[in-house]
Amino acid sequence: MPQKKVSSWSAVSTESNSLPKYFQISREIIASIQRGVLQPGSPVPSENEIIERFKVSNTTARKALAELERAGWVIREKGRGTFVRDNTIVRAINRIFGFTRNMIEAGRKPSTRLIGFHLRDSDHTQVINGREYTLKAPLCEIERVRYADDVPMMQETRYISLQLCPEIHKRNLERSLYEIYEREYGLILTEIQQMLSAIVLEGDHLRPFRLDKPVPAFRVEGVSFCGKELIVEMENSIYRGDMYRFAAKAVR
Repeated sequence: MPQKKVSSWSAVSTESNSLPKYFQISREIIASIQRGVLQPGSPVPSENEIIERFKVSNTTARKALAELERAGWVIREKGRGTFVRDNTIVRAINRIFGFTRNMIEAGRKPSTRLIGFHLRDSDHTQVINGREYTLKAPLCEIERVRYADDVPMMQETRYISLQLCPEIHKRNLERSLYEIYEREYGLILTEIQQMLSAIVLEGDHLRPFRLDKPVPAFRVEGVSFCGKELIVEMENSIYRGDMYRFAAKAVR
């Protein structure tokens, strides 16, 4: 990726609170990374730029850069500068495991925010890999945003069988669903069919990801089984394309 200075990065006024100045500065730079203003591989403001923009000492500027490095957002390269770290997540599509485990294995801290749920009395149908699948009513439709180290990574809509998972809407739906299926309903997922397509996130769809400009993304549509033709859930999820890579393995 070409290395060039990001002249569009602009600091906003730091909050006048009790937090140390270096920490406030680091938070603002992190916010620029999260919004996509500073892309992976691009330089972050140098020590001198921080001194000039925030009117702070060189000690405070150094501490701000050290905090960014400590938190894992940047990499310092001797003689070159400090650059946004590439925190791309690799997801293996030939394994049955959920977002939470994927993030933990990648060394990231996962979290989830539930943004809505609905109880449905009608069936839900999706076409996946050329085949039509139908999840029979009643079902619970939930919408969630999934985070890694507080960075929005994906937005998902899941349709869950209330026949197999009665009253799941009364559970803590900000937990891992796979864990809920197994521990509270005794359901082990045995097969997942998924279909990936490339899209562009733009307009109102950027808001859940806290982004302010279009980015590539993956749409993942899927159906999960706990037995032969026994559907537990279906999904329609959006993954940030600049933060995810999908890996597959095929053998003869």
